[in-house]
Amino acid sequence: MRTLSIGDRLIGEGEPAFIIAEAGINHQGDEQIALRLIEVAAAAGADAVKFQKRTVSRILTRAGLEMPYVNPNSFGPTYGEHKRALEFDLDTFRRLQRRAHELGLIFLASAWDEESVDQLEAINVPAHKAASAEVTNTPLLEHMARTGKPLLLSTGMSTLEEVDRAVASVRRHHDQLVLLQCTSTYPSDFEAINLRVINLYRQRYGLLVGYSGHERGIALGPVAVALGACVVERHFTLDRTMKGSDHAASLEPAGLEKLVRDIRATEQALGDGVKRMIEGEWPVRRKLAKSVVSAVDLPAGTILARHHLTTKGPGIGLPASDIERLLGGRVTRDVPADTVLQTGDVALDAS
Repeated sequence: MRTLSIGDRLIGEGEPAFIIAEAGINHQGDEQIALRLIEVAAAAGADAVKFQKRTVSRILTRAGLEMPYVNPNSFGPTYGEHKRALEFDLDTFRRLQRRAHELGLIFLASAWDEESVDQLEAINVPAHKAASAEVTNTPLLEHMARTGKPLLLSTGMSTLEEVDRAVASVRRHHDQLVLLQCTSTYPSDFEAINLRVINLYRQRYGLLVGYSGHERGIALGPVAVALGACVVERHFTLDRTMKGSDHAASLEPAGLEKLVRDIRATEQALGDGVKRMIEGEWPVRRKLAKSVVSAVDLPAGTILARHHLTTKGPGIGLPASDIERLLGGRVTRDVPADTVLQTGDVALDAS
């Protein structure tokens, strides 16, 4: 696959990287914070802003929901109450989507269950995103794929064989799949990130590939793009010291802006792979490159030997690489010592 479309954006070979600003649940359950995050994503130049959608009763057993969850990042005394505190209803999602569209952003969300997929379909998201936790959740992946919309799949905390099965399950319905290399630790240590998997995925599946990062800093997004990632997703927040488990692995507004800047600079720098000299290099070449220069006075008719010639700047005459070719040639005019030789100063028909 070379390209696919998400909304009005073409993604893939020859196209700019699709940069997803992952707000996730860093909104603290507060719509105003969520709206501010959307504004930050737009100001940074991201292509899309993404949240998360769960039907809390569907993602865990009753025992899991009733499990005590008392820690500095908790928004409720049990895990279920904590998760419910961070969920927005569909009307709120509609308002967030409207604001994203006003600012030129594509609005996306990771759905964690089939009901949430259906709700996102109700607001007509242009693509679906499956979190790393869903790589082995074949029913959910197939439910997403049956919508016929592009599917972005993070592949943290999974084996290659599990990714094989996930890809096969989506391909039973369509081929509009982007695999995101991901390491599901928060934040991720650099030695655990393994960006070379991007190339493995491209070769193994023939799919578009991207990177979903949880590391500190902004260095790896541009590297991922240089390795062939056509999608880059990063968590971001208003303040990394805010309450919540995802903030530590998130970029603050200035960091998100710099990430987008550096990815775009990397894309420009990658070029088309055709080696050529650009117009701006000619003045530098004329100043710094070496020419063939007469080492001694050369009367007209001199048959050139190696001791007659040297190489010096400026690079305004016969290039230094021609020196061996000129040996045995006949000087056509009187050439003083320390003169840059020009085309026509040497005839190569000395015989």
